[in-house]
Amino acid sequence: MIFPAFFALIVGSGMIVQWGISFTRRQIPELETEPIRIAFHLAGEMVTALMLLVSGLGILLGSSWAVPLYSIGTGMLLYTAIVSPGYFAQRGQWIWLVIFAIIIMLALWSSIVVNTAT
Repeated sequence: MIFPAFFALIVGSGMIVQWGISFTRRQIPELETEPIRIAFHLAGEMVTALMLLVSGLGILLGSSWAVPLYSIGTGMLLYTAIVSPGYFAQRGQWIWLVIFAIIIMLALWSSIVVNTAT
C-alpha cells in the first residue's frame, strides 16, 4: 500500500501548495467577485487535502484508522476532481482536464488497492 499512501501525500500537499501559490500571486479573482462561494470551496479543498495527508501518513504507519479515513479522503478527492475541471474547461485550459482525469484514475485505483489489501 505504499503507492496509495504516497499518492495521498503528494496530492494532498499539491492541493495546499497550488492554492497557496494561487493566493500569493493573486490568481483567485473569486476572492473579490464571489468571496463567500470561494471561501466554502477553499474550505472543502483544504479539508480534502488534510484528509489525504493524514490518511496517507496513517497508512505508512500501519494505523487501523487510516483505511476508512483514506476512503473518505479519496471520495472527497474524486468529487473535487470531477467538479473542478469545469472551471478550466470554461477557460479553454484543456491540459487541466487531462491532469484531473489522471488524478481520478489514480484515486480509483489506489482506493481499490487500499480496500482490497485489508
